[in-house]
Formats: sequence, C-alpha cells, structure tokens
Amino acid sequence: MAEFPNLDPEFADAVALLPDLDLSDLAAARALQETVTQPLIANLSYEGVDVREVYAPGLGDAPDVPIRLLTPEGAAAPLPVLVALHGGGFVLGNAQEFDYLCLDVVRELGIAVANVEYRLAPENPFPRPLDDCYAALRYVYTKGSDLGLDPSRIAIGGSSAGGALAAGTALKARDTGEVPIVFQLLISPALDDRLGSPSSLELLNTPVAQRQNGLLAWQAYLGTEYAGPADQQVSIYAAPARAVDLSGLPPTYIAAMELDPVRDEAFEFALKMLRAGVSVELHSYPGTFHGCIELVPAAEVSIRAQREIIGALGRGLRVPVAARWQR
Repeated sequence: MAEFPNLDPEFADAVALLPDLDLSDLAAARALQETVTQPLIANLSYEGVDVREVYAPGLGDAPDVPIRLLTPEGAAAPLPVLVALHGGGFVLGNAQEFDYLCLDVVRELGIAVANVEYRLAPENPFPRPLDDCYAALRYVYTKGSDLGLDPSRIAIGGSSAGGALAAGTALKARDTGEVPIVFQLLISPALDDRLGSPSSLELLNTPVAQRQNGLLAWQAYLGTEYAGPADQQVSIYAAPARAVDLSGLPPTYIAAMELDPVRDEAFEFALKMLRAGVSVELHSYPGTFHGCIELVPAAEVSIRAQREIIGALGRGLRVPVAARWQR
C-alpha cells in the first residue's frame, strides 16, 4: 500500500483482493463485475421492505424503463421518493446492485426509492441512458400519486456514472421545467469526459478507478462520433461539468472520496453550483476510494459516510427528524 499512504487501514485487505477490471474487454469485465457483486447482492436483506417492478414509458419510441420501486412495508402514502441511479462506468452493473444504499434509505428514512434500470453503453450510447433516467423521473412525477408517492418531494441521486446521470437529468429537468426536483445527491460523481482535473491526472491507478478505464467508459457512453476531450459538441446532459450555468438546480449533497480520480470534478462542480446560488454540502472522506462504501461497508468511514449521505437526503426531502432514524 505504499502507493496509497493515505488509504484507511481498514481498506487494506479488501483492496489487495480487488480484481482488475479492464473495459477494453467489456464482456470479460461484465462477467468479472457480476462475480464480485453477486455475493454482495445475495447478502442483502429485504426484511421490512416491499419491492415491485414498475415500468416508465420510454421517451419517443424508446422501450419502457424498468424501475425497482422499494417502499417500507405498511407505510402510509404519499411517500417522498428518491430516484436512484446505479454506477458502473455507463457500461456495467444493474439496478439491484444499488440496493445496498436503497434499502438503508427506505429503512432509515421511511421513504420510497425508485431504482432505475437504465440501458447501458456502448450498445446504448448517450442520450439513451439519460433518456431512460429522465423518463423514470417524469413517470415518478406524473404517476406518483397512483404509486403512493409524493410528487412534491422528489430527489434524484446516483453514484459514479449514476452521479453523472443524476446531474444530467437534474439539468434537463431544470431546462424543461417539467419536473420539480427538491434535492440532488451525488456520490463520487463522474462529471467530466475531459478528465483534466488534478486528481484525474495524478491518481492514475487507484483501487476500482483507473484513468484508462475512465477514458474507455466515456468513449463508450458518448458514442462513435465522440472526438475526445476537445469535442465541443458534448452535451451538458452527458457531461454536466461542461455546463456553464448551474443556477436553478436543487439543493445538493456531494460525497467525494480522497483517493479517487473523479474527486476534483466533484469539488469543482460544487464550487460552480455555490457560485450560481445553489445550496451545496460537500464532504470529502479521508482515506477512501471509489466504491468503498459498497465494497467495504463495515469500515468505520464507510458507515459514517453512508449515515451522513442518508441524513442529508432526509433533510433535503424534509423528512421529520422523528421518522428519520426509526428502523
């Protein structure tokens, strides 16, 4: 661990066992990802939580978007709701892998979570994954009352690539004026395809996140017409860091990990929002790496980060304090 002297000691053993994902062989990377995540999913408990699958109409002629709707058993409607977007570099993963956070949100806050199964790149490059997320958000808003949800208290959030999708969806919602989002939650968000921040240029081979995989992920997401960092045609909905005007976005909580190439993108995005008049809470967790909350949930800093993330979400959705910490 000499390469990462600031790594939290609780992570050392886990980091040594992490497999090397290589997105240049996507089929192999997906198989390896499943090998890692399936035991984590198998260990999840759904006690006290109802799970049902609903479908949002796709935008235009796009297929319907599956949503895992998680709600507390026996909860009285209408419920505030988090529209949740999983990570995976735009090319890996599925909604159920994000249940590690969604389940705690449901239990701790007594709210609903709409966990979105968006389409993956490169088979479905931008704007298709973003369209799926926006379609899910619009469905939660327009059909929320039928689903037992409170359309006046909708948050959106995501981790890693899901953070990019959440931020892009929030920008689109702001610009269309169709859906009022009251809170935005970004966990280790990958926001900038240009990968030019200091952390991106210095932290080249950190646990889970490597620069080469980042380049490949953005290329897959932005499609064959993408001309690289100098491309001036990249949409702000795809790479939110490219947005000049961040005014009008909802209050936001951003969790950044110290040993993470996308760390400084989160810092810069937070500053731009603050300067645009958006209320922002930014927390950088020491000794952490990309995905550590999911991969090493028992570490003290992972527990603390998850509690603070959920607490911020509760405040953002105006969940009464008495309800926030009932199990």
